[in-house]
Amino acid sequence: MAVPAPPPHPLDRPIWNALCGRQAGLASGDRLARRYRADISPFAASRDDSPEALAALAALLSADRDAVALEAGTIAVPPGAVVEKQALGVQMVAGTLPAPVADDRVIALGDADAAEMLALATLTEPGPFLANTHLFGGFIGVRIDGRLAAMTGERLKPDGFTEVSGVCTHPDFRGRGLAGLLSTIVAHRIAARGETPFLHAYASNGGAIRLYESLGFRIRTEVSVMVLRRADQDAGDSFSNRPPLPSSNT
Repeated sequence: MAVPAPPPHPLDRPIWNALCGRQAGLASGDRLARRYRADISPFAASRDDSPEALAALAALLSADRDAVALEAGTIAVPPGAVVEKQALGVQMVAGTLPAPVADDRVIALGDADAAEMLALATLTEPGPFLANTHLFGGFIGVRIDGRLAAMTGERLKPDGFTEVSGVCTHPDFRGRGLAGLLSTIVAHRIAARGETPFLHAYASNGGAIRLYESLGFRIRTEVSVMVLRRADQDAGDSFSNRPPLPSSNT
């Protein structure tokens, strides 16, 4: 008698599971494919790799806005789509976190800080970060001499999990441990809600991976990342205007 295959892990398709759960209110699409609001994130996903789901994902691609796909294993390219960029990443899940550290420099970030958050993310490229990405919530930061020196927040939220993301430090303030400090605080807040913190980094970014391992994260799986666009988009549109691939900036 054949043993039934175990159900897929919710983090194998984290975008899809987030958009079908707690973040459904940020989604457009249907039961086959979904993507985030254009002002929040370029992430998009299909339910599975069936022809009907991939066709539904293709229908969500537009001529003026690219989509970023991220999942474990190989990503199936929707019909009529062009792969602009692709990379291999790792997905890391928190185990035993270090003890939280109190630091009175850490402040909550919100709407009033949105412009500075976008400017810092644009400079450091921690992954796709748009005008309202901060609405994912949970963002904290450190200001030094009035300048936003570093920040970290939350992003994908499949049921039972929340991603630590937007980890970035201004070049003028690196080497002070701010990325580790803020990531630890965000991870502890996630864990305090009874959820498991997770995050993503480029597989080639050994420095980021070592940092997160020192904070109690362990590699769960490799993930594929793709930036997709509709094949009929203007070929003259520069890659410089595309969203950066998801990564972790230390």
